[in-house]
Amino acid sequence: MEEIFCTLGEIMKELSLTPVWTPEDVENIHIVKNEVNRPGLPLTGFFEHFDAKRIQVLGRAEYRYLDSIGEEEALKRIDALFEKKPAAVVFSHREEMFENVIPYAKKHGIPLFHVKQKTSPFMAALISLLNVKLAPMISMHGVFVEVYGEGILITGDSGIGKSEAAIELVKRGHRLVADDAVEIRRVSDKTLVGTAPEMIRHYIELRGIGIVDVRRIFGMGAVKLTEKIDLVINLEQWNPEKFYDRFGLDTEYSDIMGIKVPSITIPVKPGRNLAVIIEIAAMNNRQKKMGYNTAVEFNKKLMGETDDDDR
Repeated sequence: MEEIFCTLGEIMKELSLTPVWTPEDVENIHIVKNEVNRPGLPLTGFFEHFDAKRIQVLGRAEYRYLDSIGEEEALKRIDALFEKKPAAVVFSHREEMFENVIPYAKKHGIPLFHVKQKTSPFMAALISLLNVKLAPMISMHGVFVEVYGEGILITGDSGIGKSEAAIELVKRGHRLVADDAVEIRRVSDKTLVGTAPEMIRHYIELRGIGIVDVRRIFGMGAVKLTEKIDLVINLEQWNPEKFYDRFGLDTEYSDIMGIKVPSITIPVKPGRNLAVIIEIAAMNNRQKKMGYNTAVEFNKKLMGETDDDDR
């Protein structure tokens, strides 16, 4: 299996890191771990569970400790840390340590960065970024749109009307994330995030017209780079012999990368306004997440009236 990685260059640009010294072009330095470490224990000499593939972040607590042991001893501890070849070292807050630390970074070939942001919010942003960049990813055929804040993944056979439904949704004020191919990343045990491959981002294909640039025609508000997947809608040709759920009591799920996502099947035939149906499905799914299930409430009301009739 091919190793998933992101480059230090990507991280540097996204989080506005200032390079102090790097052994080579940051675009050639790969980060493969989404865990981040504050090396408090390693600076005391304890390296038993030290993972050199993690980015190391030194903040105010580490500075105070290094100040307390004197400059000569502090540099020995920095040398010992750098000798373990961490993926990169980021200093937050202070800049005055760099002059003394740079020779050790050069000695061991350790990428060194500085960020003015406070340590905790920086680490939160870094971990969030790495979780997305290094998340396991698959590509699925379909259309991905944001409707009323819900990420809707529309699947179905080619020519069923996925792109036409998406362009109608965009006209109605919703946003396109991806058309034809959707890159799906599992960013946590409960969350899937979808985006478009860079080559086809913001484009949509309409049979008979060709490729349409949604961003240029409808404006920046009509597109979105990424969105969480909240609901899967499968479009299929109407089959008169098939029974379709008319109440919605039973919740179906699609398994994507081991995560169960609520899903529904919508039959397609002439005269059905798919955009409106998808809007209703999005709003209904949002209500369910907020604790209100129309089908369940209606069934309770129906059962209550039936009980009254039996008395």
